[in-house]
Amino acid sequence: MATGRTADTRPAIDAALVRRLVETQFPQWAELSLELLDPAGSDHVIYRLGEELSVRLPRHAGAAGQARKEAEWLPRLAPHLPLAIPVPAGVGEPDLDYPWPWAVSRWLDGEVATAEALADSSEAAVELAQFLTALQRFAPEDVPAEGALKNVAVRPLADRDRATRAAIAKVDDVFDTAAMTELWDAALSAPGWGRPPVWFHGDFHTGNLLTFDGRLSAVIDFGELGIGDPARDLTIAFTLMSARSRAAFRAALDVDDATWARGRGWALATGLNAYTTYAAVNPRVAAQTTRQITEALIG
Repeated sequence: MATGRTADTRPAIDAALVRRLVETQFPQWAELSLELLDPAGSDHVIYRLGEELSVRLPRHAGAAGQARKEAEWLPRLAPHLPLAIPVPAGVGEPDLDYPWPWAVSRWLDGEVATAEALADSSEAAVELAQFLTALQRFAPEDVPAEGALKNVAVRPLADRDRATRAAIAKVDDVFDTAAMTELWDAALSAPGWGRPPVWFHGDFHTGNLLTFDGRLSAVIDFGELGIGDPARDLTIAFTLMSARSRAAFRAALDVDDATWARGRGWALATGLNAYTTYAAVNPRVAAQTTRQITEALIG
């Protein structure tokens, strides 16, 4: 059944369910076509709704707060950023056995960025540094005390220690265990962010960048948007860039050694998490995370 639950309690999501949700909650868009976007990522199922909209439904409870958080903050962020970001058009409510809020947003044209196309582009690297600089500078008076925002994820790197060390042991036949352990130890021992908390995207990797006509055009998926240490956004340097463009990125962003070390730690931790979870069943994820881990080890 389209609206039933699977064994792991995740709702089954198909076009029939999405159509009924749209018809009952946004009847003004009921006649628009639906087209599944595949692949859409591990957290959401995404349908294109007509020519100008998209519908985004969380796959699991961990992503359940994203629709409302993005609806609250993205319209405030957008005027300050040099690349396009999603424009929320509505937040749907749980209904028809679908248990979580879901989002309707304006469609952003473009293709997912790839390392094959942009790895050696210092111009793209500098553009991304400028985007992060603008995000971090966003209206200081609007940045509350760290952790004070509803649904804003603030999780220190050290919280990933046990899981990351377990993942390092699990992939010791694929990657250099000693090098990963050395990188991880250095990341955890690096001095923390000693300045006021700033905004971070939180999931800043290749899959959340769009290009149009070969140029960066948009940043998507702000589900992990938060305030705190911006080191987690340095993951993009290891998912997208080569050593040369990475140097241009670091210089443009003016990253100190301690923040860079923590950024490498974030890249390693998130890469290992995705690799151990999905690589065996998804060759695309296997290739992307292998590159991410390898580039993080290079530095």
